[in-house]
Amino acid sequence: MIDLIMKDILGTPAILVGLFALIGLVAQRKNFADTLSGTLKTIMGFVILGAGAEFLIKSLTQFSAMFDHAFSVNGVIPNNEAIVAMAQESFGTETAMIMLFGMVANIVIARFTPFKYIFLTGHHTMFMSCLIAVILTTGGLSGATLVIIGSIILGSLMVLFPAILQPYTREITGSDDFAVGHFGSTGYFVSAFIGKRIGKNSKSTEEIKVPKSLGFLRDTSVSVSLTMVILFFVVAAFAGPAFIETELSGGQNFLVFSFMQGLTFAAGVYIILQGVRMLLAEIVPAFKGIADKVVPNAKPALDAPAVFPFASNAVIIGFLTSFVAGLLSMFFLPLFGLKVIVPGLVPHFFTGAAAGVFGNATGGRRGAVVGSFANGAIISFLPALLLPVLGSLGFEGTTFGDADFGFVGIILGNLIRLFESNFLFILSAFVLLVLAFFVSWKTRGSKDASSEAA
Repeated sequence: MIDLIMKDILGTPAILVGLFALIGLVAQRKNFADTLSGTLKTIMGFVILGAGAEFLIKSLTQFSAMFDHAFSVNGVIPNNEAIVAMAQESFGTETAMIMLFGMVANIVIARFTPFKYIFLTGHHTMFMSCLIAVILTTGGLSGATLVIIGSIILGSLMVLFPAILQPYTREITGSDDFAVGHFGSTGYFVSAFIGKRIGKNSKSTEEIKVPKSLGFLRDTSVSVSLTMVILFFVVAAFAGPAFIETELSGGQNFLVFSFMQGLTFAAGVYIILQGVRMLLAEIVPAFKGIADKVVPNAKPALDAPAVFPFASNAVIIGFLTSFVAGLLSMFFLPLFGLKVIVPGLVPHFFTGAAAGVFGNATGGRRGAVVGSFANGAIISFLPALLLPVLGSLGFEGTTFGDADFGFVGIILGNLIRLFESNFLFILSAFVLLVLAFFVSWKTRGSKDASSEAA
């Protein structure tokens, strides 16, 4: 029964978001038809988003294989799913319990504090639960203490990261309808912060002037297609036709294969944007029921692609710039005695694209470029710094990819090493959380005041 609830229901993001929509619609006393329609459309939006992500991942996996062969890169490719799958064998129960009670803690914190965010990105909730479970268990915590401490930490993170980002999220959306709930928030915050300080008078990426002869590039799907087809052709030229046709394409001509993979990527982006639009159209009105009945003024914290439709040019600019930063970081990591982190296309696309949108919102084109470059460096260096922590726990060779996992994992891992006493570790962890809430509250208050003055 626990596996059914935790893995099959709460561990499925589409169903988790659908349940929240259902609760909201029921709380508003919507009729059966509207409740059924709103719930199913919310789930469908997430399913469509997931289908687009599968297209992207399929295309990016082929690109990564071509890239690794072309340039003979040896290193660690961060992969959230891989490390979580490995950890489940030894820490599955702890992960499940922290995830369940962490979501309860999220609702309680949202109900009784000014941080009114409900984190709805289910797979990231599971990934963070796993990271916390591994570090706390190996540090000597167990049983109810492990679950309580882990759940409070998780629930706090589920409101803190959306809260820190929210002033910038409002600049992107022009409203306060939803927040971003994704554990790449450190990179997005840094991108927006940098954009704010270097992007004065810089025009938006969405104002890029295109000559009439190139007017077709205004169509996002066309511009993304051309960009990715060119990238695939360049890497294919270095990888060579023999490798591609024998190992990847099943005998299909390497240029035709590269062309189709570029279009597959563009199709994935298009599908994601459609899924996000459907999801937002349903989840925001449905969430009003939760806001009114359970957590007054609650905001749904949604996955990072929720901001993609607000700056489609910044999505591509952010992805490419973040990836370039990842490539350059490969040469600098050994200079600091760190393991080489091979830039994974999936984390660089999703977090780099979101960082580009945040940087553009505060600093236009300069903010999008410099901010997403900073994100690329962050998701190269933080996983490298996290790797020794996880390596000592038996997972050497892989690591988490997104910024917040590295940020949280490094802090928790070093805290639990620093204090031999579990009491001192718990005390220090709570002090850090209290400080984080205080800083977030003060930051939010000052930014709200400045935005109102503007």
